[in-house]
Amino acid sequence: MSFLGALSEHGFLQLALLGGVLASIGCGLIGPYVVVRRIGYLAGGIAHASMGGMGVAYYYGHEPLIGALVSAVLAAMAVGWVSLRWSEQEDMLIGALWAVGMAVGILFMSQASGYNVDLMSYLFGNILMVTGADLYLMLGLDALMLGLIALFYKQFQAVCFDEEFARLRGVPVTAFYLLLLGMVALAIVLLIQVVGLILVIALITLPAAMAGHWMRSLLGMMLLSALVAVVATSGGLAAAFAPDLPAGATIVLITAALYLLSLAARQFTTGRRAAR
Repeated sequence: MSFLGALSEHGFLQLALLGGVLASIGCGLIGPYVVVRRIGYLAGGIAHASMGGMGVAYYYGHEPLIGALVSAVLAAMAVGWVSLRWSEQEDMLIGALWAVGMAVGILFMSQASGYNVDLMSYLFGNILMVTGADLYLMLGLDALMLGLIALFYKQFQAVCFDEEFARLRGVPVTAFYLLLLGMVALAIVLLIQVVGLILVIALITLPAAMAGHWMRSLLGMMLLSALVAVVATSGGLAAAFAPDLPAGATIVLITAALYLLSLAARQFTTGRRAAR
């Protein structure tokens, strides 16, 4: 009740809650593709490489999230190219991109005049610092992803489930795969403010994996995944408020708990059906 009372009085909490909802929509849209395609590691490389763009943007006095957006998209294209062309060295190259992006970001931030940036807020998120401008950016990114999925839903589905069949049907698999990674980059930027770079992959994959326990279609997974993410972000924000806990970490722990409950319920249901 104290959280609900504070929510009605404090604008920053209202912005944080709206930011969590908009980020959750992005999770719901992109998470199922990441889980079905099994590109969680690639998404992790994109997330951590975006730190470089944030550092450069901060150094030159620009909005760090804009730098994250540019660098995440560029990293997505680089990661996609590596995945397609150098599959044997994929792990090493993506790991290097992961580390270099983080190093560049920290280096540029440390050299900025009047260095006072809180690295923890970028690494682990600070949902309470969401601004009105951030909400407009999140809304725009959600709208862009929703539009692309509405236009190319069948192509993305074919690329995720049966790449060879998609090629035989004339689908430009490489182009749509890179476009998919680009949308993963957009989702990562949505989540940086909420849970940070370190925890972003958990919020992209866990709700989608949970939705996969109960839904057979991508569309169903998207809807349930978004709902789970909304519950986790809102519940995490509320749970972290009174004891003054880190909201991003609390959100991820609640998401993990929901996933474990779903897994247990799924196994129980499957066991009962087998017993019959």
